[in-house]
Order: sequence, then structure tokens, then C-alpha cells
Amino acid sequence: MYVSDKVKDLPPYLFSRLNKRKEELQAKGMDVIDLGIGAPDLPTPKFIIDKLCEEVQLPKNHRYSSYDGCKDFREAVAYFYKHHYGVELDPNSEILTLIGSKEGIANLIQACINPGDTVLIPDPGYPVYQTATHLAGGHSVYFPLDADNGYVPLYNQIKEENKKAAKLLFLNYPGNPTAATVELNTFLETVTFAKENGIAVVHDAAYDLVTFDGYKSPSILQVPNAKEVAVEFGSLSKSFNMTGWRIGYVVGNKELIKALHTLKSNIDTSQFLPIQIAAAHALRSDLSDVKKHGEIFKERMERMYQGLIEAGLEVEKPRGSIFIWSKIPKGYTSAEFSERLLEDVGVIVTPGTAFGPSGEGYIRISLSVQLDRIDEVIRRIKEFTSKGVSS
Repeated sequence: MYVSDKVKDLPPYLFSRLNKRKEELQAKGMDVIDLGIGAPDLPTPKFIIDKLCEEVQLPKNHRYSSYDGCKDFREAVAYFYKHHYGVELDPNSEILTLIGSKEGIANLIQACINPGDTVLIPDPGYPVYQTATHLAGGHSVYFPLDADNGYVPLYNQIKEENKKAAKLLFLNYPGNPTAATVELNTFLETVTFAKENGIAVVHDAAYDLVTFDGYKSPSILQVPNAKEVAVEFGSLSKSFNMTGWRIGYVVGNKELIKALHTLKSNIDTSQFLPIQIAAAHALRSDLSDVKKHGEIFKERMERMYQGLIEAGLEVEKPRGSIFIWSKIPKGYTSAEFSERLLEDVGVIVTPGTAFGPSGEGYIRISLSVQLDRIDEVIRRIKEFTSKGVSS
């Protein structure tokens, strides 16, 4: 009697359920290797920790932050965009500090749509887009990504009634779960589509700095006049291995950022100041630690990719993110294959259907363990697939 209908209708977060099952199997003595959640295992760079330790000693930093985040952090975001993307941002109106990009995304939807409004969500895509739309009383409509062409959007396949009804459209590159990467022309097409249909674009760039083999992920704000319709979310969680610090930002369209700021100023007072200042220090760095960590993830990716191929799975080699998106053998659903991997050989992966209907036939594999554990995962998967499909 004390729970709202929208919470009653919300399924338990998939990764919470996986973690509970992992704990049950570990209690029975199974060595479980968790490749389910996208949480980097590498340490936060020392220079960031040192800055946090320095700032946390100052009494002035234990007061409330300003509601839009401290000026130092917002100016550091502007610095990063200018030097990394060549994009000019006004720290006072085009940047907002977030307690991690996940909360920002969920709150933006709440700030921008009314009950019954339509939100276009990529299929496959990050589940929070849909759950946050549900909590805001909105209507989620999947739009297809072209699996045969690198998971780029197929805007011409969106129904006219959905184009007219849509208020927001989400994109995410490098992609979660697909690890897909795009060039700037994809964002140019997106901005054109959004302007033609009066839709705001939300680009989730959580993995923008985790790239391989010379690939540089573009920002949607590099498209001329993209700020007229677009915002971009960024996070230090993946690029600087600061997941538990909960620090991120949103940049771009002033109207959308003002709406989010109005909502957030009524429900939180931004992040702990020393965390913001340490994060600003990270964004002004030469990104050498990011590059070093990228090389580690690349080595893991190469090892996992080759092992999956040898195990008979069909996989595209990614150019970014900390995931591999793999087809599964015939004879299983994604959920069945994932469950069997866990129960039979103690490997947690995420079923593709957790990310939308088009995820059927796939699993998402996180690269969040060291090479020796990746080798063990490959051994176990080879052992499992060599047995064939069991009834």
C-alpha cells in the first residue's frame, strides 16, 4: 500500500539480480567470473587521488556545492571540450555538473517530458533510457540500429506518427551494449533529423575516451549548430576509472540544461566539492593515464576477441568501449545461453535482450577483469561450446 504503481511495474534492475545469483553460487564454493557489469577494475590515477586528498583537508570544501556544480569543474569541462573536440562551451549556461551521468540522464527525462510524451530509444540500447522514461510517465518507442552497418540509426524506418510524437531521442557511442562506433556524419544525420522533426537529441558519451587503434570518438557538438537541439552527457567513470566517485556532466543546449538544473536544484546539491575539484584536475590533464588504460583494455579486447572466435562465436572487433557484443550459438536464446554459462561454468555475461528486442541472439561481455581471468573465461567458454547444445 506504500509503493507507487510506477515502481510496482518496474522490474528489478538486471545487474542486481545477477549479483544476487553470483553471491549464491559463490556461497556454494563456485569460482564465478563476473563479466556482466561495465565497471572498470583499473585504479583511479594517483594524481587524481592525490588532488582529492589535498582538497578534502580544506574546511571550505566541506560546505554545500553550488547547485550547478563548482565553477572550477565546469570550466575544466569547457577546457576539455575545447582542447579535445574543438568545441566552445559557456561554463555558466551550457555545462551542468552531475552526480554521475546515469542520474543526469534519468533526471533530464523527468525534466523534459510530460506523462504520455514519446521518447525514441535505440534498440539495442542502455536500459536506463527506457526505465527512466517509464518513471517519468513517458512512452518509450524503440528505433532500429543497423546491425549490418555498424549499428548506425535507421531514421527512415521510424514511423511517421512516432516522429511527430517524439520529444527526445537517445544515442550512445561508443555504444553500450554493442561497442559500436561512428564517424561525425552519423551525428550530422541525427541533428538534421532532429531539426526536421522538432526532437531534442541526447547523446550519452560515457565511453568517449575508451577507444582503440587510433580511433577518436567524435562529439555530437562538433556538428555545426548542434547545440540548437542536442545535449551530450559525459562521465569520468570509464575514462578515469572513477565509477564510485559519481561525477559527470551534461553540455550543450541551454534550454535543456536549464530545465535539468531547475529539477536538480530542488532535489540535490550537486557532488562533494573535493570530488569536483579532483575531477577538474583530471579533465585538465594530458590524458596520458587514459591512454595507458586504453592500451590495457585493447590488450584484453584482443585476447577475448580471439578466444571467442576460437570458441566458435561470431564477434565484431570493437574500436571502443569496454565491451564485446557477441552472437551466441544457435539453439539457445540469449537468456538461456547466459544462464547456462553461469550455472555450468561460472561465467556471468549479460543477455542481449536486457538491452531491447534486437538483442536477442547476442550477449554482452565486459572486459573488466585481468588477462589471466580472461584466459580462464576463454577456457571455460570453449569447454562449454565444445559440448554443443544440450536439451
